[in-house]
Amino acid sequence: MTNGPHREAITIADREAAFEATFVPRLGMIASSLRHQGEELLHQGDGLDGYARRGFTFALPLLYPWANRLSAWDFQLGERRVALDPGSPIVHRDAATGTAIHGLLAASPHWLLAAADSDTLTAELDFGSVPEYMAVLPLPHIVRYAATVSGTALTVTLSVQPTGDAAVPVSFGFHPYLTLPGCDRRAWQLQLPVAGQALLDERMLPAGELVAVAPGQLDGPLADRTFDASFPALTGEQPAFVVADEHRRLTLTHVAGYPVAQVYAPAGSQFICFEPMTAPINALISGDGLRWVEPGERFEAVFRISVNRA
Repeated sequence: MTNGPHREAITIADREAAFEATFVPRLGMIASSLRHQGEELLHQGDGLDGYARRGFTFALPLLYPWANRLSAWDFQLGERRVALDPGSPIVHRDAATGTAIHGLLAASPHWLLAAADSDTLTAELDFGSVPEYMAVLPLPHIVRYAATVSGTALTVTLSVQPTGDAAVPVSFGFHPYLTLPGCDRRAWQLQLPVAGQALLDERMLPAGELVAVAPGQLDGPLADRTFDASFPALTGEQPAFVVADEHRRLTLTHVAGYPVAQVYAPAGSQFICFEPMTAPINALISGDGLRWVEPGERFEAVFRISVNRA
């Protein structure tokens, strides 16, 4: 358990498999740790302090209600006008591009734990009950987060359900900072089940062109390659992204609801991010690939992180 009521951590585990995940519900429902046989599989970055104080992502954060960047701070969303405040403490500006990035819920204290046992936990956030969220996106709804550990796999299910008379857009994602302990990233082997890459402009926003990617074209050693790439076309019914070394194989599988992936591995990093996304970058503004949840309905998306010994 971490210090303070907003730092209370909950660990779920499969003890027989020596696999466990730790979450901090009142700090953005962040998965702050994922461990296999005692070794950490999520890059810790600036940790809980950096996330709480400055919104610096690490480990496995949720990006909501949009993932990645937006092209404008003021835009039309359906019948509503959205005006983001660049000075707001809940709206984060990407220092490199000046764009609003990764939504509103970084380190959010508004998650409530619904249930927890040895291998499962669920939490809910009532978006409509938080005035600062509704001031940005006046669409009341419930966000429900469920995490389950079974064997050496963590499955995360996120659902969105409107609580008012208006539909809610679906444009969220996750940002897992995967790492393989004890092995330099240059020896990591990748498998990327992608069929098309979006060209990005100088602000890292889609430029409107999709480049075909041949099967296996981007597979192979990470070596000194860098990635900050958007892939709105994936392959397979359940695309599985893999990073492996001679000891472990980490797989992130898009089980349902995630048709887009972002891959991020900056120069010199000892991590790679396979980011499942429910919509392309900037979908709230462009409308490209944007889905809506109607009142009385519920949207659900699922991904899984699994580890196997080589």
